[in-house]
Amino acid sequence: MPHPSDSDAAIDPTLIMRGSPPTFPVPIQDWDRGPWNRWAFQHIREILPTAEVWRGPNPAQAFKRAPRHLAPITFQSARGDISVADFLDASYTDGFIVLHKGAIAMEHYANGMGPRSLHLSQSVAKSFLGVLAGIYAGRGLLDPQAPITTYLPELATTAYAGAKVQHMLDMSSGVAYSEEYTDPFSDVGQTDVASGWKPKPEGDTRPWPRTMWDQILGLKTKEAEHGARFHYRSIETDVVAFAIERISGLRLPELISREIWQKLGTDESASFTVDPGGYGLACGGFNATLRDYARFGQMVAQDGFYNGSQIVPKAWIEETRRGKPDLFDAATRATMPKGSYHNQFWIEDVGTPVLQCLGVFGQWIYTDPANDFVAVKLSSWPDFLNDAFYLESIQAIHAIKRALTQG
Repeated sequence: MPHPSDSDAAIDPTLIMRGSPPTFPVPIQDWDRGPWNRWAFQHIREILPTAEVWRGPNPAQAFKRAPRHLAPITFQSARGDISVADFLDASYTDGFIVLHKGAIAMEHYANGMGPRSLHLSQSVAKSFLGVLAGIYAGRGLLDPQAPITTYLPELATTAYAGAKVQHMLDMSSGVAYSEEYTDPFSDVGQTDVASGWKPKPEGDTRPWPRTMWDQILGLKTKEAEHGARFHYRSIETDVVAFAIERISGLRLPELISREIWQKLGTDESASFTVDPGGYGLACGGFNATLRDYARFGQMVAQDGFYNGSQIVPKAWIEETRRGKPDLFDAATRATMPKGSYHNQFWIEDVGTPVLQCLGVFGQWIYTDPANDFVAVKLSSWPDFLNDAFYLESIQAIHAIKRALTQG
């Protein structure tokens, strides 16, 4: 198996995993990095163990179509005047869809992706967990203001002692956890191993968490008061997921299937990557099609109502749009100066009802109920984070919205 090197950047993504045996097989330690992710994000079930999120036996909810010629629209970015088509091409887009008034205005596929392709969502998955929490809170089964130890008493010996469920939903607990993606020895690097995504670094003999639950139990350091600040830590999502699994007696893939996926009237079954203990990775292991992500976005834009049913309590979605921007630090405000994070969603501007689901390497669901507008972008960026790509994405979306609502 070829090992990734500086020369890998020159590999044509269309040649990855071609042939039998393939000339350029994806290395397991770097499958999520460029150029390998250009293939891998659409083929997770061929790389990692997964569990099905069943779409159910009923027919798919049919989308209406109202196509608009949006690709030529131009807007001002840091690169100058560019078109939507140029933006999509330059930002490693795999799939892009726009809904206006619930109808498909634009649907675009690239890099070998098609309507039935499942694509890894990375941290977009967190918002699915946030919605699931809202469903359980609406039934009185989960109290966001209760201590997390109410549901997971084992956490009394960890840094989560004294933290509320809401602190995890808002990523405002004081638990120390480093989200340094490029450091394989960081906490999130350990999550890669605990989740089954990566092998531990070659030659390292230190004990590593065997599962996600093992890693959570090992988080013993508290670095701030619970609720005092926002600090992005993926594992917070998994803590809440374990609590809901404990309450329900069901695994996460089954929960998402029953409570969300079947009710949306999706085209395809989705999937979660699973750790060695069979746990579906709530913080980033969800895979689905472009249109099905759009259905989820439209449900959020419609205050939790979709396909003839109130899937999520309206009050939960409305509350999710009310953030606390004062918890953001200067670095986070650089890209979202008026933004916030609440209930596992990003708020673009606390003065608007826009909610976003964001994932590394360019995964994005954008929902704007005021303009009955939803957009989904699935990507395979070469880097985990790219502020220039994100800011240009916002500019593109605003330009498309203007064209649809004013034209």
